[in-house]
Amino acid sequence: MIEVIKKGLETSIQDFPGRIGSLNQGFPTSGPMDSWSFRLANVLVGNKPGAAALECQFFGPSLKFNSNRVIAVTGADMSPKLDGISIPLWESIEVKTNQVLEMEYATIGARSYIAFSGGITSKPWLNSRSTFHKAGVGGIEGKAIQEGQTIPLGKYKSVTGRKIKKNLIPVFSSDKKWTIEVVRGPNDDWVDEKGHKMFLNSSWKLQSKSDRTGYRLDGPKWSFTEKATNKSLEHGSFPSNIIDQAYPVGAVNLAGQTPIILVNDGPSMGGFIVPYTVPSASFWKLGQAKPGDIFNFIQISV
Repeated sequence: MIEVIKKGLETSIQDFPGRIGSLNQGFPTSGPMDSWSFRLANVLVGNKPGAAALECQFFGPSLKFNSNRVIAVTGADMSPKLDGISIPLWESIEVKTNQVLEMEYATIGARSYIAFSGGITSKPWLNSRSTFHKAGVGGIEGKAIQEGQTIPLGKYKSVTGRKIKKNLIPVFSSDKKWTIEVVRGPNDDWVDEKGHKMFLNSSWKLQSKSDRTGYRLDGPKWSFTEKATNKSLEHGSFPSNIIDQAYPVGAVNLAGQTPIILVNDGPSMGGFIVPYTVPSASFWKLGQAKPGDIFNFIQISV
């Protein structure tokens, strides 16, 4: 097991692909925001890519090991240190009993991942160990890790000396600007061509009021088609209102004039239109963006 000395900021247990098949019960997939970095961490230590590991958000934890392990730290650079000595990212590292791993503030990127040989073996909930904070399920007691807790680990075979090739490591923004891919739909016909050009040619600022449920964006005003402004009452009063519908994961959900990208812990349905959707292959960028960063969207085909 591992002892939590400092918890960090909402450091949580996640697995990949998360809680599949439970949307009809009101539970999202959850799982890692940056699944690329997450899976690479597991591969480095010899686990299956989806094994449970830790997602560290903005500021990482301090952990004490009570047995020898192999670990890997990927994703955001939180200046990881083992007994006060810096260790590299994107490599498998051997850790001895009683050694302490310390993480700091993220300098580049937003979320760091720590994988342990053998994986985390907390009790699954609806076939996943992923933590869903708002419902208090998964992880350990449904919450982010807490100081004084112990995190259970599985049996493992030692795998050290692995490194990720440089061209396979995701490149994080160093200037607070991100290009995010989107596909049109499912409700793109509610926005007129002026609105589409505005969305794709504008810079959108990520609000601080954003989390694993949704990423709220600040930007220009939208314009709509006749379909959105001349509609029956059951669709709601705002042009962006629609009869409740299913939301895809990654939906750019237009709440009034505010686009909200629905991410890992987002709702599965609601009464706003979705003119664009961020594909899952681009989610790693969302996971590594910080409040105040700028998004520019580029349209791609399905």
